[in-house]
Amino acid sequence: MQESEKKLLHALVDLEAAVQSIRTANPKPDLRAKFEQIDALTRDLPKGTDPQLLHYLNKKSYQKARLFLQGRDAENTMGSCGHVN
Repeated sequence: MQESEKKLLHALVDLEAAVQSIRTANPKPDLRAKFEQIDALTRDLPKGTDPQLLHYLNKKSYQKARLFLQGRDAENTMGSCGHVN
């Protein structure tokens, strides 16, 4: 896994943790900043990045992108766009 992908995976895991804690967190996490960070990291991915990962990120399917980066793409289910993995 490339360094840019590691940073992206960390940001996706961080976002998921923030979303899970939102009901009890005080103060509430700034999700907008987390989305902006993921968008910036997505733009910085190198040419040749797997098109499936880019598809997930462009569709804002962050859980699917996380599973993909963790080598668990087979766990992804078909989305409304018709892509399974």
